[in-house]
Amino acid sequence: MNSETRSGASRHFVLAAGGTGGHLIPAFALAHELNARGHHVALITDERGANIPGKPDFLTAHVLPAGRFGKNPLKWFGGARAVWAGREMALRLFDSFEPSAVIGFGGYPALPALLAAISAKVPCIVHEQNAVLGRVNRLLAGRVDAIATSYSEVDRLKPKYSDKVHLVGNPVREEVLGLRDQEFPAFTQEGLFRVLITGGSQGASILSQVVPDGLAMLPPPLRSRLQVTQQCRAEDLDMVREGYLKHDIPAELGTYFEDMHERLAGAHLFVGRAGASTIAELTAVGRPAILIPLPIATDDHQAANTREIVKAGGARMIRQDKFAPKELAKQIQAMAQNPASLGNAAHGAWNCGRPNAAKDLADLVEGMGGIDMMDVIRIAETAHAMEKAASTKAQPANRKPGEDIAA
Repeated sequence: MNSETRSGASRHFVLAAGGTGGHLIPAFALAHELNARGHHVALITDERGANIPGKPDFLTAHVLPAGRFGKNPLKWFGGARAVWAGREMALRLFDSFEPSAVIGFGGYPALPALLAAISAKVPCIVHEQNAVLGRVNRLLAGRVDAIATSYSEVDRLKPKYSDKVHLVGNPVREEVLGLRDQEFPAFTQEGLFRVLITGGSQGASILSQVVPDGLAMLPPPLRSRLQVTQQCRAEDLDMVREGYLKHDIPAELGTYFEDMHERLAGAHLFVGRAGASTIAELTAVGRPAILIPLPIATDDHQAANTREIVKAGGARMIRQDKFAPKELAKQIQAMAQNPASLGNAAHGAWNCGRPNAAKDLADLVEGMGGIDMMDVIRIAETAHAMEKAASTKAQPANRKPGEDIAA
């Protein structure tokens, strides 16, 4: 159903997001969905976000100043001044763009746009990708019109805001979502065992240090079938390459893979960090995982992100201080001890997926600043009831008692 059917007119929306993939991937997914419905969409972000790979060509990016508020109070004044300057620029942008709603995806670059929208009385939504409400979203939770979440359980989200919370999931890229209906790749006692290892957009040295030796500790029948793809930091490539050569394990290494979705499609097991986009993609496709949360993540949100998929049996979580070759080998062996156990884990991960996240978030967005979808439903129901009443009055008086009249 396009926007003309849903809302009666094409409208303008502003997306505001920090410049990292975790914030921007869901923003881009929503932009594609809104654009497909005939709406106009603009992006407010920082320099990184304006130049990040994957930004849709139709999405105009506006870079606004946005201060950061770290632990040093001496820098707070400068941060506040930058946020205020960004707010004033956003207000001028809104004068020309006239958005029906502003949607924030977290990160400090989203703050000026959301403050401007609140000041201008433009409807606001924040989307939280993690299982812990982020700082910017937490700061504005009481002043926005809706809070869209990716998990049913979100830490640091106050119960008093429950009336405006909407569980939609975390939108993923179309090329990843397109893999959802594909079968889990065949995993037999004799076939290849394909393992995909990534440490997020920046890589993770701990994976480079532990994974090669951990895979080498697997029982020979399993180790001999390994086919590894690993994303590494540039400075770790030589070390990781030597590790796999020493253990005679075939491995393809790189700092970045453009076809990551295809590699995920063919993987039997994922080993890596537990960022929001990673979890969303694993559950969208249905891939078993061993997850090592980033220990310095704000509010330990990566560990919180693992709760749902671990409870469903789709993944195992190892804290970084416990992440050693022997422990990794133990957990892999437990998950891949037979084809059925790995297949069951894949199904558990798949069941956690929310493939309609972009559409559900777009529905919520379209309900802001226009006719609410529930109002549309109520209007339709009222019209139907009126038609039925008119039809009933027009029926002959000698119909049988209790006989229903088809509307």
